[in-house]
Formats: sequence, C-alpha cells, structure tokens
Amino acid sequence: MKKTLRKLALLTVAMIVGFASCEDDFGPEHDRGNNGGGDTGNVSGTIAGHDYVDLGLPSGLKWATCNVGASKPHNYGNYYAWGETTTKSSYTSDNSRTYGKSMGDISGKASYDAARVNWGSTWRMHTRAEMQELENNCTWTWTTQSGVNGMRVTGPNGNSIFLPAAGYCGGSSRNDVGEIGYYWSSTPDESGDYGAYRLNFDSGDHGVHWGDRDFGCTVRPVSD
Repeated sequence: MKKTLRKLALLTVAMIVGFASCEDDFGPEHDRGNNGGGDTGNVSGTIAGHDYVDLGLPSGLKWATCNVGASKPHNYGNYYAWGETTTKSSYTSDNSRTYGKSMGDISGKASYDAARVNWGSTWRMHTRAEMQELENNCTWTWTTQSGVNGMRVTGPNGNSIFLPAAGYCGGSSRNDVGEIGYYWSSTPDESGDYGAYRLNFDSGDHGVHWGDRDFGCTVRPVSD
C-alpha cells in the first residue's frame, strides 16, 4: 500500500510540474557528432568510438565521458526505464518490461542493458557496487558546465567526469531537469520486483538509492 501511494504521489507531482517532453533529449547545444569527452580535458582513451576516463579507482573501471544518447558530457542524452534499451514517449508501470518481474543483475545482458545494446563492444551499465565505488572514492562537486548544472566527480588520480542533472521521465513529462540527477545501475532492488538501484544527486547531496523501474532515467556506461 505504501509503495502504491508513493507512486501515485510522484506521478501527481510529475503531472503538475513536468513541462518537458520525454522524447530523446541531448540537452543544451544539441550536437549529434561524436565529440566524445572533448570538454572534460582528461580523456584517457576511446572504446568503439566513445571516450572514457580512468579515474584511478581501485577496480580500474573506465567511466564514459557521456551518457547514452549524448554526444557531449553536458548533454543529457536518452532516458530509459530500467531494463529497457529503447526510449519511448511515456514511462509507466503498464508499459514497463521489468516492473514486477523477478530479475537478476542486467549488466552486459543484451536484452536489458541500454549501454551494451546502444554502444556495443565492452560497454555496459555499472553495478550497484561499482556505483558505490564511485561514491566512496571520489570527490563530488556541484557545478555548471557549458550552462548545464551537474556533478563534477573527481577520482583519486585527479581525473574527472561530469554528470549532468538530467532529471527523470515520469509519464510523458521530464521532471527535476537541471536540479537532480538520476542514473540507473544494473542492479535490481533485492527487497522486491519493482525497483532498482540508481545514483541520485542534487546541489546538496549524493548517494545510491533505489527507484521504481518504470521511470525513465539516464545511463552512464562503464567498461572493464
């Protein structure tokens, strides 16, 4: 009952405050050319045409400079319901592929991983543990890049990535754009079949929490 009431409340808020469409969105300065991480200043390499940064994390994980669907680090990119690999005009529990479905971790699984399907090669969604590694080992700074609000995440070696605060899609509206970032991990919430873990951040806080799978959130790929 609490889950149902909370979802109804969120959907109500989305209907009231959501003015932007959930169609594919590249954010300010739309540019579909593969400019990769040109405005980060610390690109470490490229895999299958997409730039990455080595942040000096204990695992050695490579983090992409852009979201799936974006061509520059400050572009928002596409929004995906958890476990889905294509965008859509409306995000609801009724049209979700995974809402209410018992699932394991989807990292690297072609049927469910938006990073693997759209970027190919070794790119994949990061797990909850890998998201937590980023959370625990990096310095997080709320900032603005190319006119877009978001988080500058700086690793132990001084390299950094920029995560734009792209908001989320609920129903057919985008909400919290420029104010909050929501990034899916590949790990489902173990307490039920309706949520999955994601990174949430705003100007005052950041952390790994679970969210309802039917909402459309951004995806930042990683590679081993």
